[in-house]
Amino acid sequence: MAKLVGILNITPDSFSDGNLFLEPAAALRQAKKLFSAGASMVDIGAESTRPGAKALSAEAEWRRLEPVLTPLLELYPGKLSVDTYHPETAAKALALGEVIINDVTGVNNPAMVTVIARHKARCVIGHLPGKASDAQAAHQGQLIDDVRIVKNDLLAAAELLRKNSLEQGQIILDPGIGFGKTAKLNQKLLKFAREVPDYQVMVGYSRKRFLGEQRMELAPNLAAGRIAIKAGATYLRVHDVAGHRQLL
Repeated sequence: MAKLVGILNITPDSFSDGNLFLEPAAALRQAKKLFSAGASMVDIGAESTRPGAKALSAEAEWRRLEPVLTPLLELYPGKLSVDTYHPETAAKALALGEVIINDVTGVNNPAMVTVIARHKARCVIGHLPGKASDAQAAHQGQLIDDVRIVKNDLLAAAELLRKNSLEQGQIILDPGIGFGKTAKLNQKLLKFAREVPDYQVMVGYSRKRFLGEQRMELAPNLAAGRIAIKAGATYLRVHDVAGHRQLL
């Protein structure tokens, strides 16, 4: 059965919920709400990956993240992922406790591979076209329209991690819907789990532009979720956990 991953953006500029949970107290309340609503995991991001968002330094990212992550780890060890492409942030987070590293760049930075391997950490490997170093580079590049590119890039990243002593079961693949891809490909990637049956897959479609003008409404998100579940997705990364419970 698919599991729900609740999105917790502690940012001022995320496209859906920017500035709602920037304060640590608000973020803690939202995390508890997401778990109570049925999330198996909560993914915490301190830097927005929407087109045009301002990049953060690792130091600035950690200043936002640490006051939220530290208390949440006491309550939900092993159930939190940290959405970061900075190896320095990943190392600090793993030093605090058992967290999952969610790298939207697909461990394109060799230093991230080293950090994950050193801690034998569970990880989510996202896909950005052309081995982009951050989300903004992916948004600004030429859009790709081929599932095979996504599949081959992610399997190569997974193989790199396995060569660095990670077990296959520690690796979750994310096709990176909305990052440097055509709307047609984004729709196809809802079924990405069929392409990599030997791996866990997380699909993050929530409220993204390819869903259409009503993307902030629940109905098109549930329709996307149904497709992903039918294709065998392990995790759905969503904003509205309570609304998605009916799919399970």
